[in-house]
Amino acid sequence: MDYQSFLQSKKHTTDHFGFAPNYLPDIGFDFQNHIIDTAVRKGRMAIFADTGLGKTLIQLSIAYNIVQETNKRVLILTPLAVAFQFLKEAWMLGIDDIEHSKDGKFTKKIVICNYERLHYFNENDFVGVICDESSILKNFNGKIKTQITSFVKKIPYRFLSTATPAPNDYIEFGTSSEALGYLPYMDMLQRFFRNNENNIRPQEIGSRWYLKPHAKNDFFSWLLLWSVFVKKPSDLGFSDDRFILPTLTENIHEVENPANWVVNGQMRLFNSIARTMTEVRQEQQGSVEARCEKAVELSSDVCVYWCNFNDEGDLLDELDKDAVQVKGSMNLDKKEEILIAFSKGEIKKLITKPKITSFGLNWQHCNHTIYFPTWSYEQYYQAIRRFWRFGQKNEVAVDLIISDGQKRVIDTLLYKKKKADEFQQTIRQSYAKQLHIKKEIKQPIKTPVFL
Repeated sequence: MDYQSFLQSKKHTTDHFGFAPNYLPDIGFDFQNHIIDTAVRKGRMAIFADTGLGKTLIQLSIAYNIVQETNKRVLILTPLAVAFQFLKEAWMLGIDDIEHSKDGKFTKKIVICNYERLHYFNENDFVGVICDESSILKNFNGKIKTQITSFVKKIPYRFLSTATPAPNDYIEFGTSSEALGYLPYMDMLQRFFRNNENNIRPQEIGSRWYLKPHAKNDFFSWLLLWSVFVKKPSDLGFSDDRFILPTLTENIHEVENPANWVVNGQMRLFNSIARTMTEVRQEQQGSVEARCEKAVELSSDVCVYWCNFNDEGDLLDELDKDAVQVKGSMNLDKKEEILIAFSKGEIKKLITKPKITSFGLNWQHCNHTIYFPTWSYEQYYQAIRRFWRFGQKNEVAVDLIISDGQKRVIDTLLYKKKKADEFQQTIRQSYAKQLHIKKEIKQPIKTPVFL
């Protein structure tokens, strides 16, 4: 490879690739076809739509448009066990030029593969790539994440799709923008954010970067240049008649932690409310048995246990003989086999972890889940939205089980939920505004004296 070829391989694609759509599905709702039309014309776009709003249909329709326009291939990247949902939806749409590949071999124009199997594929074989549940990238190690982002940046047509693009931190949008070929991550930080390492304002403590107050409106307007946000169809001016969620009931159950904390090698006589990660971890470790016993006591005929550690999953597996556990140590095929079996109703109870299976799966056949909460609002939101989503016909019950010292964990989740709601409200208010970012030279150019 010569030097010019090396530079070209590192270059972000900068051209605009959008075109007028040649296909809109007959079974698509009006707001879905609006998103498809907008995305295809844009050519590179993020679709931040809530769970149950038909992201699978939208992504398949975008892929089919690209195939029809270019006669070249499109790759759809999905979380584990989600590929079969795409195949089922494609059959409903009448799209048959599609297949699921686990080894990098394919014969169809639309190819689906799991993120974990991307290393089998070559970006030169595809003209388009669609990342389903793109926020899952945070769950992968650095090597896999780098491989995925590098793969995406070299393909002309690019689309990201998730219900939780940046649940806890606005700067996460920079990764999406850069992957799509828009404003790079560091440029976004410099334009809209400020570093607060020396800032002691209470509302900014714990954040390295915060949104500049005077740049807030411009930031949200900029987001809308390359993405669409929709929690319900009315956000885009369409009717919500068929998209009304059933009742969600969240019950918090406290169990006693019988084990005393050990801090700096000293056992405490009395435990208090956990405030640090170390204290929370000790609360979790000391209450494993009590929390698992409570979880099994609350279980129903069809339900999902969400745990965080292997010892929790193993104990739940031991206590509930009807449940099947998905473990991180299993190979991909075994994980997919169990998850698909649960989706089809062949398995009644499932034990899993949010970081493994909380993205992309449709489990409307189940309306009860038991959750061991952590600080992560995204994991909790994604987990409960496997059940509480448009298309669910029954009321959904969530039982959250904590030890008596984990109250701050629940408080944190409630605070993050409030912030997420405020963000969505700001987005709604920003839809009418647009910002075109231009680099302006305000000072006359001074040439060197020797020119």
